Amino acid sequence: MGKKTNNSYIGIAFIILVFGILFVPKIVDRITNGDIVRQESRSDQKREVKGNVSNLAFIEVHGQPKKVPEFSFTNQEGKLITNKDYLGKVYVLEFFFTTCPTICPRMNNNLVQIQNTFKGFENFGVASFTINPDYDTPEVLKAYAKKYKVTNPNWHLMTGDKEAIYQLANKGFNIYAEENPEAAGGFEHSGNFALIDKKGFIRSRKDAHGNPIIYYRGIVSEEEKTDEDGVTQEITALKEDIKKLLNE
Repeated sequence: MGKKTNNSYIGIAFIILVFGILFVPKIVDRITNGDIVRQESRSDQKREVKGNVSNLAFIEVHGQPKKVPEFSFTNQEGKLITNKDYLGKVYVLEFFFTTCPTICPRMNNNLVQIQNTFKGFENFGVASFTINPDYDTPEVLKAYAKKYKVTNPNWHLMTGDKEAIYQLANKGFNIYAEENPEAAGGFEHSGNFALIDKKGFIRSRKDAHGNPIIYYRGIVSEEEKTDEDGVTQEITALKEDIKKLLNE
């Protein structure tokens, strides 16, 4: 009896060994070919998310990726718009005012060109905040949008509480904006654009030294190439980076 039992164990072990040799490679092949759903593994999920992230930098503050601060303003249609309305969208952000006699027309002409480049992309938008909300009512902003041929439904020109707007500009984004009676038009502000990804993080490409450029120059056009001071346009770079974020 003992001898027969040993033979049975040997036979069972042999069958298990053959099964392993035949089927383990097939299981590996199924994983390699994607037949087994990878999302079942949390670690694989993390690797997939990481793999989809482009080479654009996250702007960090105190070692943490910087997100768009919460905001709530009224757009050119009289509709309340918040930062949550932009989640799932890649967008460019600016501060301007409709009566600006200097840099704003150039900035918004560049943004219209960018808008037209990404025509048909439902997950692309623009956020424009006026720094002269006392004058720039929704009606004024709507007329301005029509003048500049703003057609993207995700391009919101926003107005609201002046203090909240300046807080958002100067502290939320570190994009300079100030009321100054001696400046042309009565206001001073940066001509830079911020680029925001689908999850609300501020992103940018890196310079030659590997540091984030943080913002993109919004004044010089692609056609101009450089301004009178020799400053090179960054609209082309911005378009390239929008594409990268749309593909994330």
